[in-house]
Amino acid sequence: MFDITIIGGGMVGAAMALGSARLGLKVALLETMPPKSVAASEPYDLRISAISAGSIALLESLGAWPDVLAQRATPYRSLATWELGQSKVSFDAKALDRDMLGYMVENRAIQWALWQQLKQYPQVELVESKAASWQRSPHAQHRENAQCGDHYQLMLENGRAIETRWLIGADGANSWVRQQAMIGLSEFDYRQHCLLMIAETQTPHLEQTWQWFTPSGPRALLPLSESHTCLVWYDNPKRIQALSQMHLSQLSEQVMQAFPEKLGEVAIISRGSFPLRRRHAKTYIAPSLALLGDAAHTIHPLAGQGVNLGFKDVAVLLEEMEKRQAHWCQQETLQVYQQRRQPDNWLMQSAMDSFYLGFSNDCLPLKIARNAGLALAQRAGPLKKLALSYALGL
Repeated sequence: MFDITIIGGGMVGAAMALGSARLGLKVALLETMPPKSVAASEPYDLRISAISAGSIALLESLGAWPDVLAQRATPYRSLATWELGQSKVSFDAKALDRDMLGYMVENRAIQWALWQQLKQYPQVELVESKAASWQRSPHAQHRENAQCGDHYQLMLENGRAIETRWLIGADGANSWVRQQAMIGLSEFDYRQHCLLMIAETQTPHLEQTWQWFTPSGPRALLPLSESHTCLVWYDNPKRIQALSQMHLSQLSEQVMQAFPEKLGEVAIISRGSFPLRRRHAKTYIAPSLALLGDAAHTIHPLAGQGVNLGFKDVAVLLEEMEKRQAHWCQQETLQVYQQRRQPDNWLMQSAMDSFYLGFSNDCLPLKIARNAGLALAQRAGPLKKLALSYALGL
């Protein structure tokens, strides 16, 4: 029997598997697409995350961060948000006495680094199969660890059966685990789509990430190297669909017209789009079961908090497990995990919703008010510093 079976071997699931293995537990990690390392000569992937200081601390504690840096990771030391030029909020690492605010990293680089560490633990089994079904069984039949409560019998698509004390769903926004557990969702459709683009630039854009609010949606830049950036264009679904169908050279012209002049000349190399929806699971837990990351919550990507919230989930659950040592698998562990993480995730979701709703209206009085608010925030001093510390997970 496994102590923990995790469905989903992406960044969050792999981090949970590695943390559990470091606690001495027997772990099964189900993932059908094992990651590959990122070579410097490869094109940049569209799936890029702004990894905060708090997430870096978790990856360092798991021993995976050196393998991330050995691939491709670009530090950023400041970030800026504005609508009108004179009303800008900027944050700088120096305000927190830090060298940097975080790193821009391809998701696959983080996943690969975590998997490299997992291979060092013989009690971890990497299973390349999907789950087909499960049934819950009273743990009274297995007295060797009776304090754990129920356990699960999991049937895989390859015909194998797995028994596990805990089942963890880290399988994304359309989580199979969440659906099988019949856990409901609250959902909100932002009625916007997001276009991600990898661009080659003539002007270097290092160290600063920025976001500019427009009436149709934000435009953002994520620095990748001296010559490459990730550009983000939020707009209504019809507009994003039209942009997605353009020839890359035509799209490049559209970007230079729609983005701030300081972007300079660009050539779009690749692109991809997706709809924006906010989801929040009604509960993160069931008997001997927990949801992590996007399986429990998705957020508007305005502040790049998605995977950072997932890593916070992992850090809290591992902390609660370690506190209880031999009694890690009691249901109380999962209950405290939920009590700690639900309010924090809800708060961040609400903050992003406030930004989205506040800046998606072109009403002149509201426009004046929100820009006055940005100007006030820039001079907020200690409050501004506190907000930045919270966003970075410090």
